[in-house]
Amino acid sequence: MHPQNIEFHLREEHIELCNLIKLAGIADSGGQGKQMVATGLVRVDGKQESRKTAKIRAGQRVDCSGGIGGGRIEIVTNLSSGCEPQNTRGYVSA
Repeated sequence: MHPQNIEFHLREEHIELCNLIKLAGIADSGGQGKQMVATGLVRVDGKQESRKTAKIRAGQRVDCSGGIGGGRIEIVTNLSSGCEPQNTRGYVSA
């Protein structure tokens, strides 16, 4: 499977890295996301990140190898149209 390019619309000021990896669909579970960070498979803005709960904010880029095909996640602020789920930390645009 080829790496994915994902745009994640953030609803809050930040999201924890392991949660982002899970919500973006790179990892099947939060546990898999934590393991990816712990084993050095995740880079934030081009630098390896070892903090599972690093606060990721709009404008940052997260690159993951492994997981469900790996991928690049671009974090953007939410310009809500009112059609997206309202009870989530963010969502992946289709």
